[in-house]
Amino acid sequence: MDRAPRTPGRGRRAWAAALVSALSLVLPLAGAGQASAADVNNAKNAGFESGLSNWTCSANSGSVVPSPVHGGSAALKATPAGQDNARCSQTVAVRPGSTYRLTGWVQGGYAYLGVTGTGTTDVSTWTPDSGSWKQLSTSFSTGANTTSVTVYTHGWYGQQPYYADDVSVLGPDGGGGGDPEPTVPGTPGGLTVSGTTASSVTLSWNAVSGATGYTVYRDGSRVTAVSGTSATVTGLAASTSYSFQVAAANAAGESARSAAVSVRTRENGGGGGGDLPRHAVTGYWQNFNNGAAVQKISDVPSQYDIIAVAFADATGTPGAVTFNLDSAGLNGYTVDQFKADVRAKQAAGKKVIISVGGEKGTVSVNDPASAANFANSVYALMQEYGFDGVDIDLENGLNATYMTQALRSLSAKAGPSMILTMAPQTIDMQSTSGSYFRTALNVKDILTVVNMQYYNSGSMLGCDGKVYSQGTVDFLTALACIQLENGLDPSQVGLGLPASTRGAGSGYVAPSVVNAALDCLTRGTGCGSFKPSKTYPGLRGAMTWSTNWDATAGNAWSNAVGPHVHALP
Repeated sequence: MDRAPRTPGRGRRAWAAALVSALSLVLPLAGAGQASAADVNNAKNAGFESGLSNWTCSANSGSVVPSPVHGGSAALKATPAGQDNARCSQTVAVRPGSTYRLTGWVQGGYAYLGVTGTGTTDVSTWTPDSGSWKQLSTSFSTGANTTSVTVYTHGWYGQQPYYADDVSVLGPDGGGGGDPEPTVPGTPGGLTVSGTTASSVTLSWNAVSGATGYTVYRDGSRVTAVSGTSATVTGLAASTSYSFQVAAANAAGESARSAAVSVRTRENGGGGGGDLPRHAVTGYWQNFNNGAAVQKISDVPSQYDIIAVAFADATGTPGAVTFNLDSAGLNGYTVDQFKADVRAKQAAGKKVIISVGGEKGTVSVNDPASAANFANSVYALMQEYGFDGVDIDLENGLNATYMTQALRSLSAKAGPSMILTMAPQTIDMQSTSGSYFRTALNVKDILTVVNMQYYNSGSMLGCDGKVYSQGTVDFLTALACIQLENGLDPSQVGLGLPASTRGAGSGYVAPSVVNAALDCLTRGTGCGSFKPSKTYPGLRGAMTWSTNWDATAGNAWSNAVGPHVHALP
């Protein structure tokens, strides 16, 4: 959201695709050889369970982290910097004149796995960015006099850190020793249900030492296999009871199944939101004076069901945020008055949440530590000020993996009544491959509503592949359709618009246009040239930036859109 109107840039980074294309010409994937029954893993500390023992990383680029891991309780994290590509290597004893299969699991930025000193042909394999664990595999042969080789991983200059785990040099015993052969892992404990929707259940459990994956069972039947300690089972029936178990697995086999947990899916509808109305209006309240009407929380009209306080401030601790009421800019509004006004709104059935980000907000959640800092600090603000939840309005990018981790941790602290909203820009929701869209789907079971900003964007693609101009009914309906047809529940979709022409650089539409788009999506009436293939009567509603700009224009937006939203089917 803008603290002042602006016109955003529309740049793109095409170099990444070019880099992938160029590298693929010089780093072809090698075929994987077949191992025999007598083969052993000749690599030592292959899973980094003993820190960096037996491994050497260039420029101190490597460290061992507890998350994410592919198996066991540790993995390698290596960070390229400057002219260093974060190369981590190990000398492995091998048998001359033999064939070996080299494998490893990687995640994160560009990652390479290779071997040198083979005495024949040195080989390598690689992958570009990967949001989940991916196995790299190649094979090599040793020369007649080769007794050791150097196995390595590395990243790419200027790219994000990569993670590596469970490296294997499988083949004849080279005599140098290696990791012991795996045994069947123990049974997972701590199986719990961390979220439910009408069609899905999210499970989590404790990690098991030596496990490289986990199998989830529903009512005795295998339904999915994952590498981490959580899974979301989809395709379930609403208002239905299910029983789940999980088993740990590795190369030696699968453990006994855990104790079962029973859960009943919700009735048809969205994720989190407590006792929020079926159709709701969200408004952002400005904790600063940028020329719009200065308000107290008590001044916000009753048409607003969710009031997002803009904004939390970043601190010097990565991922952590705080809130500083701008008393001077708000005509002497005190913290005690603010807290009392929040409680009064909640007594009237409204929700007041803290928004993180905005046009100028830069809060980085890109590793386990910053994810924990985010969750802990937001929860502390909820306790101090009485906020009902959080709004994610990070307009400078986010990391889907760690923002998901942060929001799940926050939800576990705050409970199922927590309000979780998001306000991505239009470009962020054009495809499910985008980090914002991925995050929304990752937390669908606890997500209240995504109020995409249908402004400051220019023309965009609709769900039918056609380009629509900003500021039209078609723009609102055809772009909302992307979210509605790609995984979000209708109750999790809202239309975000400026309250006045001064509220954004571009994209303002009259309240009548907002109402027409709402009717088109929920009733099939009032449409422009685009008409959805079906109606979505459960659509959550609308959002505006901001209650202050609305007040500046005589509350014309909330007076028109508010009653219309609340009268939707």
